[in-house]
Amino acid sequence: MSSTTESTLNMPEPHRHGEVQGRKAGVVIASTRAAAGIYDDETGPVIIDWLTEHGFEAFPAMVVPDGEPVGAAVRALLTQHPAVVITSGGTGLSPDDRTPEMTLPLLDREIPGIMEAIRRAGAAKTPLAALSRGYAGASGTTFIINLPGSPKGVMDGLSVLDPVIGHLCDQLEGGHGH
Repeated sequence: MSSTTESTLNMPEPHRHGEVQGRKAGVVIASTRAAAGIYDDETGPVIIDWLTEHGFEAFPAMVVPDGEPVGAAVRALLTQHPAVVITSGGTGLSPDDRTPEMTLPLLDREIPGIMEAIRRAGAAKTPLAALSRGYAGASGTTFIINLPGSPKGVMDGLSVLDPVIGHLCDQLEGGHGH
């Protein structure tokens, strides 16, 4: 055995935050046209892939019309006690963009820094990111976040969540590690 291998074997395991294996996650796509079959949802598969890559057990994405059906879908998912619920769509300024209004009453606590970081990351690519009205917060031990309805906006949001999602889930479940 080389000295490099021996020293590696004798090193303590690094402290790991954010193991998400076995945690459940739900996805709600707010799109009246995709729900009606006018076009295919492009963001749900991106989110499901990201969740799976991060070790979550994802429920199939729920594609619903904008407005109250979004709130009903999120409430239905909450009965399953997932660690994470990600919505996509309905965060803009059109009259039927009501995802934030459906989400806010479900939150016990907002986590504004996450949305600030997502808007900042998006603004580096497009000034339109400032128009996204989504929320991030906790409903009990479930983290809920509203992402934009575009695949690029979703990817920007998920890249912000990458380094924090595990620790965030740990914290909501009562872990006190920092």
